[in-house]
Amino acid sequence: MTRLNSATLAALQAFATLGVLSTAAMPMTAMTADKSPPAQVAVAAKIATVAVQGTAGSANETSLDAVVEAVRQTTVSAQVPGAIVALLVQAGDRVRAGQALVRIDARAAQQNVAGSAAQVEAAQAALNVASKELDRQKQLLAKQYISQAALERTQAQWLAAQAQVKALQAQTRVAEAQSGFFVLSAPYDGIVSEVTATVGDMAMPGRPLLVLHDPSALRVVASVPQSMLAGLSDKLKTVRYEIPGLAGQTGPRTPTQTQLLPTIDAATHTAQIRLILPAGNDAETTGLTPGMFARVWLPTTGSSAQADAEKLYLPRTAILRRAEMTGVYVLDAQGQPRLRQVRLGSAAGELVEVLSGVRKGEQVAADPKTVNAL
Repeated sequence: MTRLNSATLAALQAFATLGVLSTAAMPMTAMTADKSPPAQVAVAAKIATVAVQGTAGSANETSLDAVVEAVRQTTVSAQVPGAIVALLVQAGDRVRAGQALVRIDARAAQQNVAGSAAQVEAAQAALNVASKELDRQKQLLAKQYISQAALERTQAQWLAAQAQVKALQAQTRVAEAQSGFFVLSAPYDGIVSEVTATVGDMAMPGRPLLVLHDPSALRVVASVPQSMLAGLSDKLKTVRYEIPGLAGQTGPRTPTQTQLLPTIDAATHTAQIRLILPAGNDAETTGLTPGMFARVWLPTTGSSAQADAEKLYLPRTAILRRAEMTGVYVLDAQGQPRLRQVRLGSAAGELVEVLSGVRKGEQVAADPKTVNAL
């Protein structure tokens, strides 16, 4: 899909204004030659139509389907097993860095900390006894009541007691650190995208409990076919993006930064291009969320096959939108309107590019409301 130059756009807009045809104005000989029943002919005569218009690809841009994603998105999991006793957030909640998200039953871990602390106290008491004994042995040695070997044995016992205290203190710190694993906190300011656990579930190491993303750092990601990669790295500054349907966006915009990854996927033979969007407080990104559909506009090289492809266009008024479906009423061989789903591209003034669903020259109802009223 390409963008129109000014001459092509003017010609197509003139066609959209003057190209509305009425089957009621057809010669009477054509009406008499039609084999359709009179009722069908009457219906067809009331439908104003417009032909699908094509234009040669003289544009300098090609579009690719893309998706909005967060630069920072984290899957929060537990490091220790245990039952979930409190789920403090829901999907859509905004959280601050360090805010508690999930609490896991930590009673066993707390008992381990208490036991380790008691062992440290016992070792400290033994160390005190060893220190006093060492002092007495030094006094006895000074008076030549004991041998040097006896003093050295007492000193070794004191050193062992001191090492035991340090070891048990380290074990206590480990137990205290592990007890902190039973409260999962937000690693940064963000929004909870998804919660996959409920109170009472068993948390296991590595099992996802919730997903968190940073809405202030978003990007648009698209897969570029191998055939379009030639010379693209030298034109990254001209790459643009578009978020169809986003309030306040009237056309393609320039990202703050564009990155073309140097590797190509072996299965799809495509390279990933990333367009960094403005900061989250920018008006251009207001309302954006990860997963939204986007479109990336790439500069078209002269050797690109898509540059010479013919593009199809229809007036905006001919497009019918029903919930998730986009379509047009195409007249069949008998002149009867048939609803057909289409895939749209970019808009150019009063015209919309049609990527698939119709062929050049087919007659389409100019206003779907007239068909629904029949």
